[in-house]
Amino acid sequence: MRRPRALRFQRGAALLMAMLTVGLVAALAATAYWQQWRAWAVERAEHDRAQAGWLLTGALDWARLIVREDGRASSVDHLAEPWALALQPTRLAAFLERPSDGGDEADDAWLAGRIEDEQGRLNWRNLIEVVGAQPRVVAAERARFERLFVQLGLPARELEAVIQGLLQAWRAPDDAMARPLRPQRLADLQTLGLSVSTLRAIESLTTWLPAATPLNANTAPALVLQAAVPGLDAGAAQRLIEQRARQHFATTESFLAALGRAGQSLDPTRWSVASRYFRVTGRVRVGDLEVEQRALLERDGTRVQIVWREQRPIPTVVNVE
Repeated sequence: MRRPRALRFQRGAALLMAMLTVGLVAALAATAYWQQWRAWAVERAEHDRAQAGWLLTGALDWARLIVREDGRASSVDHLAEPWALALQPTRLAAFLERPSDGGDEADDAWLAGRIEDEQGRLNWRNLIEVVGAQPRVVAAERARFERLFVQLGLPARELEAVIQGLLQAWRAPDDAMARPLRPQRLADLQTLGLSVSTLRAIESLTTWLPAATPLNANTAPALVLQAAVPGLDAGAAQRLIEQRARQHFATTESFLAALGRAGQSLDPTRWSVASRYFRVTGRVRVGDLEVEQRALLERDGTRVQIVWREQRPIPTVVNVE
């Protein structure tokens, strides 16, 4: 009687051992598969990042070529030129090499981009000029920004805080007080008192450039023209936009003449029909990766150099239904 019971016990133990062995093997197999999949995913992600960087670098080189050739062809910059035509999302599957996984993600790879005239925006750098060793606020430029803030309903105290911060940043080096860092880009104005909401409201209308620049009358949008010309209302600004769309302003004098009496009181040195600074924005998608690149170009004759360049990933939006 004891022997069959012992035999059943041995069989049960053997079955339990077999089940444990199968479970262990399955766990090891799953771990190995997960590690292999993770290595493949990391490799593919690195591959996609490398290709995205290569595509954005190529797009920036293309933009530099367009801006350089435009400078050779014409001394006037306006919105009917080739540089002002945006590159719509263009599929790139035929130009990409991606790890084969049996999917069709490469079919979703695309590139888009645009070139914008930065001198069609109000330049914050224009607010400060240095006379001798002392910085001072340029009254005409301050009035432009004040009108823009009123038009957009933005807090005047933030404008005043930025102006005071810029004055401090341009103080003489031997000043005993600590100076804030001088801005390099528009976003740096947040450290001088500009809020995030205000920055978002003005980022398409203002800019920060390395040097003071005249405003391009051929590329400035209606709101910028209203801010730059005292007494110019929305209707008159729109008529100027429509007029230059039919025929761009060939000279600063022709623009001032189009303003009529309003143009007689303007300082012509603060206006231009040509530009040196251009912003290039490119966006590329490769598989699940989407990256945006922004760069500032400076054109000096036929020489076009990159002032700054930055890239940032675009978060993937997942729709949950």
